[in-house]
Amino acid sequence: MELQNRVKELRARFDLTQAMLAELVGVSRQTIAAIEKGDYTPSLLLALKVCEVFKSKMEDVFWLNGRSGEK
Repeated sequence: MELQNRVKELRARFDLTQAMLAELVGVSRQTIAAIEKGDYTPSLLLALKVCEVFKSKMEDVFWLNGRSGEK
């Protein structure tokens, strides 16, 4: 299973750069880039902070995908 996310999509909708989102949640821009690419699985605390910025529920930003790629 893989953790999928809509961080890049939501960041664009909120007109935030990776650096701006990173500052809001207390991480580096590189961490946000890695989350968006699926190369880094955020901690629960970081995921909650990201959801708070986007005023979204966890399941609307992050979800588990099986190998078939279906949500």
